[in-house]
Amino acid sequence: MDVDYLRVSVTDRCNLRCVYCNPPGGHAVMERGELLSFEEIQRLVRLCAECGIRRVRLTGGEPLVREDIADLVRGLAGIPGIEEVSLTTNGVLLGGMAGRLREAGLRRVNISIDSAERRCYERITGSDLLGQVLEGMHQAIEAGLNPVKINCVVIREVNLAQVAELARMGMELGVLVRFIEYCPVGKYVGPAGHYVPNSEVRRIIEARFGRLSSVVAADSQGPAVHFKARGWAGAIGFISGRSSIFCHRCNRLRLRSDGKIKPCLHSARCYDLRRLLRHGASDQGILEQLRRILREKSRYTKLSASAGDLSMQNIGG
Repeated sequence: MDVDYLRVSVTDRCNLRCVYCNPPGGHAVMERGELLSFEEIQRLVRLCAECGIRRVRLTGGEPLVREDIADLVRGLAGIPGIEEVSLTTNGVLLGGMAGRLREAGLRRVNISIDSAERRCYERITGSDLLGQVLEGMHQAIEAGLNPVKINCVVIREVNLAQVAELARMGMELGVLVRFIEYCPVGKYVGPAGHYVPNSEVRRIIEARFGRLSSVVAADSQGPAVHFKARGWAGAIGFISGRSSIFCHRCNRLRLRSDGKIKPCLHSARCYDLRRLLRHGASDQGILEQLRRILREKSRYTKLSASAGDLSMQNIGG
């Protein structure tokens, strides 16, 4: 599998406190000087492009809390070899930024919406901001950040009852609604009863709306499987990271907000690129390290590696 996709966490800060992302006792954010600067990110992405990276996704934490994020989008979109810049967001700040991000070169956006009901959303995120997030979704659609993808992490006794209403967005709004199995990494695994297999989620959707019979071709080699039912404006997707294994088709690397790169989400192994950047390493020296990482990527899989103690706010999923 060619590795052509880089996820870049630009910050570990977030303006929500989602139950599946935050470890018990909270998460201590990094000092600003520990985060990669935009110039450092652009340099690394330029070198990654020389190694075959073609698509970049900005994540967090919440990437839109990073000041002047549109400037970073513009810089990355202008790097030779980079064909697409996308972004994953909780949508809280998206409404006021969607048009500017599109003009800067952003092509697609994923929005985390774990409930279509206000109080359930507040229970999950810690904030009563669902209306603001839905407005951000509509602004993204109007700005042409298509296809807009909605990500929902399904947790039993928290938002399982919201599955059908979230699926309705795919039916009526032309967005792609993707249901993600609760699949914690690191030591913060949560109660075993939280897990809902996507086979159960699909049964709920089909009981309400009928059979999901036609498979929609994915726009990437990612983990999602997409379906479309007759008459639907959008589609439904399933990311089944706990009930299935797709390591053999993983095409991505993850650059953490502290400048360490992970070849595999499930691996504790990291390579410190920030240290190289800040100790005067040449482009050639960094390229040699990147090529080593790419050679070694296949060693790390869900079955062969332990994620160790990490925070999803730092790695960005």
